[in-house]
Amino acid sequence: MSYIDDDFLLGNDAAKELYHDHAARMPIIDYHNHLDPRLIFEDYRFGSIAEVWLGGDHYKWRALRANGVDERYVTGDADDWDKFLAWARTVPYTMRNPLYHWTHLELKRYFGVDELLNERSAAAIYAHCNELLSRPAYSVRNLLRMMKVERLCTTDDPVDTLEYHKRLRDEGFGIEVLPTWRPDKVMNIEGGAVYRDYIRQLSAAADTDIVSVDTLLEALRKRQAYFAEAGCRLSDHGVSEFPSGEFTGKGMDAAFGKALRGEPVNAAEADLFKSGMLYHLAVMNHERGWTQQFHFGAIRNNSKRLFDQLGPDIGCDSIGDGSVAAQMSRLFSRLDDEGRLAKTILYNLNPKDSEVLVSMAYNFNDGSQAGKMQYGAAWWFLDQMDGMIRQLNTLSSFGLLSRFVGMLTDSRSFLSYPRHEYFRRILCNLLGEDVEKGWLPASEMPFIGQMVEDICYYNAKRYF
Repeated sequence: MSYIDDDFLLGNDAAKELYHDHAARMPIIDYHNHLDPRLIFEDYRFGSIAEVWLGGDHYKWRALRANGVDERYVTGDADDWDKFLAWARTVPYTMRNPLYHWTHLELKRYFGVDELLNERSAAAIYAHCNELLSRPAYSVRNLLRMMKVERLCTTDDPVDTLEYHKRLRDEGFGIEVLPTWRPDKVMNIEGGAVYRDYIRQLSAAADTDIVSVDTLLEALRKRQAYFAEAGCRLSDHGVSEFPSGEFTGKGMDAAFGKALRGEPVNAAEADLFKSGMLYHLAVMNHERGWTQQFHFGAIRNNSKRLFDQLGPDIGCDSIGDGSVAAQMSRLFSRLDDEGRLAKTILYNLNPKDSEVLVSMAYNFNDGSQAGKMQYGAAWWFLDQMDGMIRQLNTLSSFGLLSRFVGMLTDSRSFLSYPRHEYFRRILCNLLGEDVEKGWLPASEMPFIGQMVEDICYYNAKRYF
């Protein structure tokens, strides 16, 4: 009997009806991920399941290290088979971690594998998956087609050329591959020589001599226009905390000038500059008519040892516990009062902030559009079953679940799209339980079915 059967995670008849008759047939709009558009343009073919599965997945890297696996088999120079075998040996120890479900969903959906992955089954599964990956039908573009991906939005820096987004558009590739504006590096004013080098790159990309905050904003507006021409409709801002400084133009220029001259920028100056920059970036998002996303609450690169050895994004980030409400309120209230508040989605990493975020978002809806201010999907450490259920329950309790724009992958892997299925099954089971208990009326199943379709697809299609 298959572990991942047709009714996986669906515990009642109403849930099965909602999933099979509504959710399962919806295409995917993945409005936030970290996929490489070059690989899509080139229609890349992966050499092995280890390459596509383990090459950049910091979720798996964390699990491997926690299971006592040497770094050589995580990010090191071990060959693909040895890395895959290390993962296969680790999988049984991931039970009750989302990786256990994701691993077997991905094996089932892409490769038709029903067998559980472990040390005993590793060799046969490795050979089977590699044989399929060698076929043209398993190229990157076809992996996206398998999952009915209709549109995906990558994460891109203002200095990026967006070459492959444009080439895919000009070619007429059937899946929309759109950039997302992610100007985080502009904020990192205390970054010393690295920051100055970045400003030089931005100057060159925008053909603008950046010598002040005004010229910095001019350069950013030029790059936004460039992104818009390439089809960009979204911005994304990753902040550990919302800055709290009361900024002035003079204060921002003073701090920025120190950074350009190579002088140390203290914490108060950095906070003032970041507060001002986040405000100006939000204004620019409104001017463009873009949706803005705020991801906050991560403490990054905690292991100095691994950061020095491997760099960022290697599985050493964690949940932060800073304050958020007052700073967020100040920013959004000013933008709202000035008529400059763009459509906004808020994501938290610390579950303590869930109720804060959804209650804050709903302060600023103005009737101009359904769901203008959104509490976003369960993100990163929270995109597991408990985190998704909590996000859905919190949103339902404080706002309108029916207007939610649904799930995303936030992934660097082309095999991550079954996460949408995972979310959809959890959503349908939650609603089905309410129907079975009589908490939602069974007579409203047609409306609830349409709500499921909206959350899975139509809300995002309309919103973006």
